[in-house]
Order: sequence, then structure tokens, then C-alpha cells
Amino acid sequence: QVHMVESGGGSVQAGGSLRLSCAMSTGPVRLYVMGWFRRTPGKEREGVARLDTDGVTAYADSVKGRFTITKDNVKNILYLQMNSLKPEDSAMYYCAGAHNPLLPGIVDDLWYHHWGQGIQVSVSA
Repeated sequence: QVHMVESGGGSVQAGGSLRLSCAMSTGPVRLYVMGWFRRTPGKEREGVARLDTDGVTAYADSVKGRFTITKDNVKNILYLQMNSLKPEDSAMYYCAGAHNPLLPGIVDDLWYHHWGQGIQVSVSA
């Protein structure tokens, strides 16, 4: 059974930073791909960042240069460092994992198998 629990969300002013954490318990399951998604009311969940087990990363155009995805392999925690935050970054953020390889880049959420419960990020102007 895979468990993923996000933390680190909250409210910040535009231009500020937040770091999201996703504590992962995967048991015997190997995750090939880990990612961060976000969703705002009335919109579909969109991919934000992705990290493959070989270290390759990918980012949505809207966050390139501002967000960084990393993983602590000892603690098994996935991070999303978010800098220069904008009001349009406000959303519920989810970490996710896929237990098979995926096509490169930011792919749809339907390809991921395991999800955290989500955590709110609010950026005020």
C-alpha cells in the first residue's frame, strides 16, 4: 500500500516562497515517476513538476525557473520548492506517483496511480 502525505502549504504574499513536502511510504511498490499537480476550482488538475527515478525532471511552462522538484532518498520525501510565487499559483497541490515508466514530460494525471490528499497554497497579491 502506497501512502503519500503532503505538508508545507499555507498562505504567502506574491513574490514569496513555500516548500511543499510529500512523505511517501511505498512498501514493496517501486515508483518510477513522482510528480506534483495542482487544481483550482472549476479547472482540471494540471501537472506542475515531475521527477523520474533516474533524476530527470520536467516542469510546466508556467512554473519553469520558479519551482524545483527534488527528493530526499533517505527520508523518502518529495519536495517542491516554490519561489517567486504569483496569485495564479494559488491552488490545491497534490503529490503523485506512478508505478510504471511514463512518456517524457508533463503527462496527464490519469497516468499516475497513487495520490496524496492535497494541500492548499494561497498567494495574495
